[in-house]
Amino acid sequence: MAKVLIVMGSDSDLPVMAKTADTLTRFGVSYDMRIISAHREPDEFFDCAQNAERNGYKVIIAGAGMAAHLPGMFAALFPLPVIGIPMHTKSLGGRDSLYSILQMPPGIPTATVAIDGGVNAALLAVKMLAISDETLLNKLKDFKEEQRTDVQKKDERLREKGYQDY
Repeated sequence: MAKVLIVMGSDSDLPVMAKTADTLTRFGVSYDMRIISAHREPDEFFDCAQNAERNGYKVIIAGAGMAAHLPGMFAALFPLPVIGIPMHTKSLGGRDSLYSILQMPPGIPTATVAIDGGVNAALLAVKMLAISDETLLNKLKDFKEEQRTDVQKKDERLREKGYQDY
């Protein structure tokens, strides 16, 4: 059974949300991915949100641009964590999406990552799930070590060659 539900309001969000899915796959976290519009198909949205817990989801990751209601609406109906990914928009560069997700009213917390931050949304979900899953926790520790090692290799290469030959 999938632990994470990845939801986007439009297929234009897929390039960012695919990074979310790829990151969850790297950690062995199962997910389902859907396109649901809270504005254009409210009945389907409410059905999905109200049944998400019953369907076994532990975290919802919702990407949204422009009006950016999707993460907040999920957070209003789903009792477990919701992570919002604000999408870059042509008109305001994603700041509109960011502020919409950040400014949820008291009682409706919605975690928020950077604009187009699909990877970090997945990592945050993995961290949430790792609270009660030691295997995931160990995978996260290994990932952090890989990141450290990668930076050290880059630093070593820079010092050996100098920045001009890098």
